[in-house]
Amino acid sequence: MSFVVNLALGLLFGIGLVISGMSDPAKVLNFLDLFGSWDPSLAFVMGGAVITAFVGYRLVFKRQKPLAANSFQLPAKKEIDRPILVGSAIFGIGWGLGGFCPGPALTATMLGSAGTYAFLPMMFVGMWLARTLAARRVVAPA
Repeated sequence: MSFVVNLALGLLFGIGLVISGMSDPAKVLNFLDLFGSWDPSLAFVMGGAVITAFVGYRLVFKRQKPLAANSFQLPAKKEIDRPILVGSAIFGIGWGLGGFCPGPALTATMLGSAGTYAFLPMMFVGMWLARTLAARRVVAPA
């Protein structure tokens, strides 16, 4: 049952990305181009997402467990460290250069954008590289 719920929610999310324009790299790049052809419309999309997430988290965490799982799966690590900062910077640079982040890039494959097919393999290489480097990192004993 949880597979069907996750599939339906993923489809809803993907449809929202397409309708909002987040899967169009030109629209995203125009949003980031403050001194050129700036398009502020994505600020409303992001603002709506922040408000929805804020309200949603408050409602969901009042429950003992999620509707479609036995427990919440939350990250144990809460501090901001060097890997988080470096990863965020790389993500932001990639978003600014390509106009894509992972969710919209996957959604855009259905739209047939040629740039998507160049971006996706590099995204997967980056994910593999990040996992490989994280696995090689030596953690000092406590």
